[in-house]
Amino acid sequence: MTTMETSVAGTATATSEIAARHLWMHFAHMGNHPARPIPVITRGDGVHIYDENGRRILDGLSGLFVVQAGHGRRELAQVASRQAETLAYFPVWGFTTPPAAELAERLATLAPVDLNRVFFTTGGGEAVESAWKAAKQYFKLIGKPAKHKVISRATAYHGTPQGALAITGIPAMKKDFEPLTPGAFRAPNTNAYRNPQFDGDPDAFGRWAADRIEEAILFEGPETVAAVFVEPVQNSGGCFTPPPGYFARVREICDRHDVLLVSDEVVCSFGRHGTTFACEKFGYLPDIITCAKGMTSGYSPIGAMIASERVMEPFLRPSVSFPHGYTFGGHPVSAAVALANLDLMQRERLNERVLNYEQAFGDTMRKLLDLPIVGDVRGDGYFWAVELVKDKATRKTFDADERERLVRGFLPSALLDNGLYCRADDRGDVVVQVAPPLICGQPEFDEIEQILRQTFIDAAEIV
Repeated sequence: MTTMETSVAGTATATSEIAARHLWMHFAHMGNHPARPIPVITRGDGVHIYDENGRRILDGLSGLFVVQAGHGRRELAQVASRQAETLAYFPVWGFTTPPAAELAERLATLAPVDLNRVFFTTGGGEAVESAWKAAKQYFKLIGKPAKHKVISRATAYHGTPQGALAITGIPAMKKDFEPLTPGAFRAPNTNAYRNPQFDGDPDAFGRWAADRIEEAILFEGPETVAAVFVEPVQNSGGCFTPPPGYFARVREICDRHDVLLVSDEVVCSFGRHGTTFACEKFGYLPDIITCAKGMTSGYSPIGAMIASERVMEPFLRPSVSFPHGYTFGGHPVSAAVALANLDLMQRERLNERVLNYEQAFGDTMRKLLDLPIVGDVRGDGYFWAVELVKDKATRKTFDADERERLVRGFLPSALLDNGLYCRADDRGDVVVQVAPPLICGQPEFDEIEQILRQTFIDAAEIV
């Protein structure tokens, strides 16, 4: 390990040792322990988290794109407690509870136009899984049973269930679990930095990228394609924003071929881009929205699939059901917390705050472009990525050994040691992503930039 990695790891505590023996962590190289003890986070307050040694760390990823309102919001914890005392659990399998019904109405009101029907899950992957199943059954119900395939984008991450993982466009994440649910196919994403032939002509890039989706539909046969899944800003690969006209053209393509458009907003909804649902900001109307994460600011787990009246209509016919559900979907405690979180966000005008501050955040992040190791800075709202490169002039990226040293060796520990929790990732090229709580302002932006700057200067010396 490097000196910085050693300082972060320190000496294994009782909690870290217990975790090393018994905790099966998510997306983690567990074989590194006990040589590299597991960091233990004990509490959060505002925009900061604290480890068990009391060290304060800026939460530059909102936990996992989740903690929109910040840590330690007592009123959300109190709502959870009151609801648990009143009714801790009851399923929505043919029943409802007051919080579930009220939250469904609230989300329908906040969603665009006629996306009025809410199917609750416990997280984003389940919401994506539900959307694909709903799309398949929808077309069977309207007499087009061959329409079952899905088009998604290269490098896009849509979740870990077998269907959602099939929709995911990252081969390395899928190879250990194959064969997956059949029927998912890929089109190019909107990574402008890696398509330099369109430098200076973003409109042409938008047309080209959208037309590749139509090309995939035509190749598979429109009579077999049920849905196109897109994120407003693609997470995996590093905050790929849509070029001008892109989503309008994708919507036209879906309409032309009778294909449902699914906006996967698990990361992008609930203020991350300054609107409740990011599709509104980027000017397109989907048939289905999938969402989760920021709905409760992480104070209780919940997710949802929100469907349009068009999609819902055949499910309302006599003797028709949607034979799908989750034990904890629409959990009354989670629903009550979501309502309180949406109230809090409205009261504190967090969406408006993001819109007011996003330019300043972007300008601060773009200061990093003066570093030789920084190739691109991109993003929107409170969701930004820095792409690191080996050669700035040629945009050359790192080889496998260099990626291992950077992404899984140096960067996570160095960033944390320097006081910032964020994400180093190479599911596409090497990026570092930041998505802080929506209560952050210029002081936090400056701190993020300064920590990233020093860490990147150090990183350039090891590759």
